[in-house]
Amino acid sequence: MAGIVSTIGQKCKRCFSCIRECPATAIRVVNGQAFVITERCISCGHCVKVCSQHAKEISSDIDKVLLNLIPTGKAVAMVAPSFAASFPDNYLKLPSALKSIGFSRVTEAAFGADLISPLYEELFEKLNGKTIISSPCPAIYNYIEKYYTELVPNIAPIVSPMIAMGRYLKETLGETTKVVFIGPCVAKKSEYTDDEVNDAVDAVLTFTELNKIFHDNEIDINSFNEVEFDAPLANLGKSFPLTGGLLKTANIPGDVLAKKVIVVDGKEKVEEIIQDISKNKIKSKFVDILFCEGCINGPAIESDLNYYSRREKVINYIDAKIHNVDKNVWKSELYNSRNLKLERNFSPKNQRRPMPSEEKIKEILARTNKILKKDELNCGACGYPTCRAYAVAIAKDLAEEDMCLPFLIDKIEKAYSELKNAQEQLHHAEKLASVGQLAAGVAHEINNPLGTIMMYSSILKNDLSKKSVDRQTKEDLNLIIEEANRCKSIVANLLDFARQSKLKITTLKPADIIYDVIKELKYKPAFEGVVLKIADNSNNKFIEGDKDQLKQVFLNLINNACEALEESKNKMVSININNGDNNLVIEICDNGCGIPEENIKKLFTPFFTTKKIGKGTGLGLAITYGIIKMHKGDIKAHSVLEEGTTFKITMPYKLNGSNILN
Repeated sequence: MAGIVSTIGQKCKRCFSCIRECPATAIRVVNGQAFVITERCISCGHCVKVCSQHAKEISSDIDKVLLNLIPTGKAVAMVAPSFAASFPDNYLKLPSALKSIGFSRVTEAAFGADLISPLYEELFEKLNGKTIISSPCPAIYNYIEKYYTELVPNIAPIVSPMIAMGRYLKETLGETTKVVFIGPCVAKKSEYTDDEVNDAVDAVLTFTELNKIFHDNEIDINSFNEVEFDAPLANLGKSFPLTGGLLKTANIPGDVLAKKVIVVDGKEKVEEIIQDISKNKIKSKFVDILFCEGCINGPAIESDLNYYSRREKVINYIDAKIHNVDKNVWKSELYNSRNLKLERNFSPKNQRRPMPSEEKIKEILARTNKILKKDELNCGACGYPTCRAYAVAIAKDLAEEDMCLPFLIDKIEKAYSELKNAQEQLHHAEKLASVGQLAAGVAHEINNPLGTIMMYSSILKNDLSKKSVDRQTKEDLNLIIEEANRCKSIVANLLDFARQSKLKITTLKPADIIYDVIKELKYKPAFEGVVLKIADNSNNKFIEGDKDQLKQVFLNLINNACEALEESKNKMVSININNGDNNLVIEICDNGCGIPEENIKKLFTPFFTTKKIGKGTGLGLAITYGIIKMHKGDIKAHSVLEEGTTFKITMPYKLNGSNILN
């Protein structure tokens, strides 16, 4: 059910300005959209003022007024005394414009302020130790009733000027009179339906709604004559929309040196003073509070003027009209209204949620990458003043983790990096697949003539061995056979690279395979003078894999490492086997010549090689890459010229996600 203030979901754009402004933390973020929690909202309207997307709306009484109340012929408008600030150029024509809509009378709500002022004067004279908080502003007492229930007894038990004037009108004009309050305050919409006072006013229009009525009905306020409001005319109650206006009207001393009185306006100062009162830090006996900076700065004031220009307009109106009030008539109206019920009660409506434990707060902070105190940037992008306040809001189910901008940026960067890596791997895999298909076809086509060459070369060699031929002919024939064998080896590598055979999975230890490879290679010339160090820190962890193919991987990498040491004085190859997070990590490091940075990305590309002609085909690392990927692992290279190269292989303990083998 929508409350006084609600969110238009499709317009909300993740700006979180409303959270920053809401003193009641009455905004819950769901899927990035900030929705008003009706039961927590105090109807102050600040979220409406700051929403640049116009995603907050106020419940409207326009239809109720135009379709239900005005047609009765007994609808009376009472206008808040801040009207001069909302209609600065033509406010004296407002009564005529309102009557054109159909209101039978247009009165000043400020007379209600005159009605309640004696009660405040009397209350001030009887102060007896407890700090009293003024009650004309419904946003203030809504805030106290919901979030500072211990201060409910401190609220002055007096109705607002709106309720006082509403009751006056119904008593003097008859109970069938339909009273409509028109002003800048959103919270008045919650006040007139309050069970304590719902007998006084039948509807509330904001100045914004009134302007909409004028616009929709093509009413030009400038076309009307200037007329006075209908009786009763207000006296000093006209000053109520100004900060300190209550004190002026009730004849309460409020100069800067007054010890018993504090005047407070504006959201931030209101929050501070109420906190201080709740903690018994305030010694003053009477606190006059307005949630806005005076009613002239209400959320629906509908004026482009700044605060001081609005204030000046109201003061000018007071100066112009205060002398028109017949004091005897005014006093007579007050006297005749002496039996009006102008007292009321307030009751706790607690909306505070339990404070989460310190452990829960730390857990939430950790989930948003705030492990240490220095990680808490307190940037306010989420709408909360600190990272801790944000974590508390998450714990209270009022916020989402994706509201943290630095955390969200980190997530996006990580996701982008992972996506980029996946795209590169996919591109590489596609390239390998296409090259593999080509290689398979070429290899099969070459194998047939190559087999013929090798067969007839062998036959010719046997025949020549029985005859006396010159040495050069024998050397030429041997060269043909050697080159044919090299071609055979290249073709075999091509077929290895192109084959799509399934892995023959067994449970094995990579360390055992590496030791076997070293036994085979240590007698090769490239191993001469090489110091080999193996550090097996795997704690005997097993993996699942194809033993023959993994042997090919380690054979290629260790052989390459040794060949890279050809020009090095101190030749060293280190092989480190360590446990990672559900992975086995194998690093093969050499202190050889290194690889230029521009070649690193080409290392696993088929037929790319930096070896001397005749030393390599450029397929070894491509085959290695394919085998590791078939094992759901990863291989990366890091190199520094003249310092060495490290190949890092990461492989899962289990290929199918089952438990780790020990």
